[in-house]
Amino acid sequence: MTQSRNEPASGEHRTPSRRTVLATMGALPILTAAASASGAAEADAATIAATAVIDPSARRQTIRGFGGMTHSAWIGDLTAAQRDTAFGNGDGRLGFSLLRIPVPEDRSAWSRDLATAKRAVELGATVIASPWNPPATMVETFVRGSQTDAKRLRYTMYAAYAAHLNDFTVFMRQNGVNLYGISVQNEPDYAHDWTWWTPAEMVRFLRENAGVISTRVIAPESFQYLKNASDPILNDPVALANTDIVGAHLYGTPFGNLPYPLFKQKGAGKELWMTEVYHPNSTDSADLWPQALDVGEHIHRAMVDAEFQAYIWWYIRRGYGPMREDGRISKRGAAMAHFARFVRPGHTRVEATAKPLPDVYVSAYRGDNSTVAVVVNKSASAVSQRFTLANGTAAGVASWLTDASRNVAPQAATAVSNNGFTATLPGRSMTTFVIR
Repeated sequence: MTQSRNEPASGEHRTPSRRTVLATMGALPILTAAASASGAAEADAATIAATAVIDPSARRQTIRGFGGMTHSAWIGDLTAAQRDTAFGNGDGRLGFSLLRIPVPEDRSAWSRDLATAKRAVELGATVIASPWNPPATMVETFVRGSQTDAKRLRYTMYAAYAAHLNDFTVFMRQNGVNLYGISVQNEPDYAHDWTWWTPAEMVRFLRENAGVISTRVIAPESFQYLKNASDPILNDPVALANTDIVGAHLYGTPFGNLPYPLFKQKGAGKELWMTEVYHPNSTDSADLWPQALDVGEHIHRAMVDAEFQAYIWWYIRRGYGPMREDGRISKRGAAMAHFARFVRPGHTRVEATAKPLPDVYVSAYRGDNSTVAVVVNKSASAVSQRFTLANGTAAGVASWLTDASRNVAPQAATAVSNNGFTATLPGRSMTTFVIR
């Protein structure tokens, strides 16, 4: 019978030419598959929590950073001052170390987000890119359920599309932005307004075409971290060999769905990134408090439960985002800055008592001769929290606090005793401790 254009055709695997390029960009981390240590028993008293034990020697995933998206065609570019606020790392800055940009269909628009990308790189950030659609000449329409004008990449255009992605990568490199990675498709499983991909189509492209792309390849960027989009990649050795970063979005993803045993089993040498989200919604002001604490918990869950290496917000500047339209940092932005400013690229998450109380969340990271603990207290009551270091030493502790009236405000030095310290966590607050 005649083969349908929707059925993957067999083809020889193309040797990944990007491997030469990647070899010069640094080796990918090897995944450490280790079970999380159980937390200490919760204390009975509401204001006194069980000791939070931090073990800097029990290392988990390498952190690539925290950041956001800019999309000039849709909401306008960041100003020069806003770029510095987003990617600078000091008081009054977000400390973002990751930027995500779109891959325009039209080559004439490829420089649209270049100025922001170049400034982000100058300030030490890493840039990735995601396409919403291939060039129009590569796309065909089809009927998908009730959608009569659904779009997909023509099978005869897979090689041309891979060349398109590589050409964008080369363009950015030639203009001073060495992309860390490029995605095959933004949200291929939620594409009512852009291009659909089935898991089989994604696997075929990765197997037969992605090897020509001269940077890391990101896939599948499912809108809700649906494993039926990424499982086929992990289960196909050739497709997986041509995938460097398993990317996911977390729109409405239940916390119980964050762990990914199959990635731990088969993802050695690959990275796991959360490449887009806004949370808890896009309708409320980002300055609502204590609602902004939900962002702190969400990042905690992404780092501890999912073990993501990166966390990227949707629009950097938006009424519901980390930066307000007037360029000032919002409460949601302050929650992000507690991670972004102090947990820098190359830090490693280490084991810590994740929930010393039901409404208290602790995650810890090691790097730069210091250990960083980010603590979210969603309780209305203040908590007296004891922290101790196992297999490490504590000589001094600096801290920064966000609550209803303060944003990442430096606090007085905390006294150290018996290789640990006790701190008061104000009700409905976030605190970052840097332990040296």
